[in-house]
Amino acid sequence: MYRAIAERRDMRHFLPDPVDPEILYRLLWAAHQAPSVGYMQPWRFLRITDRALRQDIHRLVEEERRATARAMGERSEEFLRLKVEGILEAAELFVVALAPGREPHVFGRRTLPEMDVASLACAIQNLWLAARAEGLGMGWVSLFDPQRLAALLRIPEGAKPLAVLCLGHVEAFYPRPMLEAVHWASRRPPAEVFAENFWPSDAAGWGEDGDFTAPR
Repeated sequence: MYRAIAERRDMRHFLPDPVDPEILYRLLWAAHQAPSVGYMQPWRFLRITDRALRQDIHRLVEEERRATARAMGERSEEFLRLKVEGILEAAELFVVALAPGREPHVFGRRTLPEMDVASLACAIQNLWLAARAEGLGMGWVSLFDPQRLAALLRIPEGAKPLAVLCLGHVEAFYPRPMLEAVHWASRRPPAEVFAENFWPSDAAGWGEDGDFTAPR
């Protein structure tokens, strides 16, 4: 488990080889075993098998990629050089959406309604880790207009797509996160994100009283 967590990557480069149906079933089973607030299970997975539909999704993502670049300011050109998805190359493509009719679910959501999103993210993380354990790569794409994607896939009112997932075989897993490798960003040290009891009075106080070391 710890190895899968450490070696999981957001993959953007894929091979066209098909995924064994039995493995695919196991992965979706793992996703559906995720915890959810109030046991609401708000995730809905759409498997995209129509090639023309995949092309349409790719066009939506490409439009948002360029719009995002324009919003990046001085990092625009740097962003455009990044490969941000493998929609056309991956063997499998899924769109994950929040189910409609979530309003009646108030258990754990009365003051934190966004816990439906957190629950969906748990399902995606389960799928991601299971895929890594099976030797398959996965990439989470969030560059799209949710309303336009919903219209394209005939998603009903009240539901909301939150993820396009590229899944499949890869030639190799990145030795470290790709955005770290290209110097876009780096992982924060544990001391910057862990603390005890109270919020530190300044950023330097995060984690200074704890021994947060990586598992061996």
